[in-house]
Amino acid sequence: MLLNPFYPFAFLKISSLKATIVFLSILLIKSNLLRLKGGLIGGLFALILISGIFASSTIALGSLVYAYRLKKKSNSDSNQLQDLETVNV
Repeated sequence: MLLNPFYPFAFLKISSLKATIVFLSILLIKSNLLRLKGGLIGGLFALILISGIFASSTIALGSLVYAYRLKKKSNSDSNQLQDLETVNV
């Protein structure tokens, strides 16, 4: 069996292909992890925004109900007849 004189070049070619595959695999995994992390952060941020909108609308609705009840209560008090007397000085 004859030895191939270009064997070191073939070895370097195969080694460089293996290194390229490993490097590209690492980049692919990294991009998938970054996409997942971005999705989680974006989802958390959206959840915070939605809960803030819900809380502020609940507070606004509660203040409207409170104001309506206060107005209704003051109207029922003012409708009662009052005996007014004149003041003699």
